[in-house]
Amino acid sequence: MKFAIVGAGSSYTPELIEEMIRRRETLPVEELVLYDIDEKRLDIMTGFCRRFADKRGMQGLKIRKTLDLDDALYGAAFVDTQIRVGGNKQRVKDEKIPLKYGLVGQETTGAGGMMKAFRTIPVMLNVARHMEKDSPDGWLINYTNPTGLSPKPSPAAPRRISPASVQAASFRRCGRKAHLAWTIMMQITKGSSTIISV
Repeated sequence: MKFAIVGAGSSYTPELIEEMIRRRETLPVEELVLYDIDEKRLDIMTGFCRRFADKRGMQGLKIRKTLDLDDALYGAAFVDTQIRVGGNKQRVKDEKIPLKYGLVGQETTGAGGMMKAFRTIPVMLNVARHMEKDSPDGWLINYTNPTGLSPKPSPAAPRRISPASVQAASFRRCGRKAHLAWTIMMQITKGSSTIISV
């Protein structure tokens, strides 16, 4: 199974690999493709992830990097998005500008979240359009803030899993907090057979 991470230069990427290692029996990832627009961060994270996977006994996991979105997405069963359009410099503005006006300065909700959404939604829609072409049967797992304001499923992204908007998968025991929701268990079925249960 191919798993792609869009925004893989993020410091959260090793946590995803940790979960893949922990769940290798139920989530049989064979190829992990790391994609980012920041080549320096991507190089650092790719090297670290390869060493981390080897150290944890996952020598069979093929980890590769790419700066080409189509290459990353082509044939992926799952695509995780964890992007920050504008980087941390923009996050500071998202959080400080609203505070000047007595508004919520937070990247997931309020005025700060809306400012982030204005930058992020076009990029997320672009990923969805590329998925339609490159991995039409793939699942989009969105961890990009603001999750509550990011695009809902569309014909361009028919299979989307998001902590805030569950449409295509069976989730149980969902709760809500600052990021609007979390998931404790997920099961994907085809007909009467369970394909993945995590």
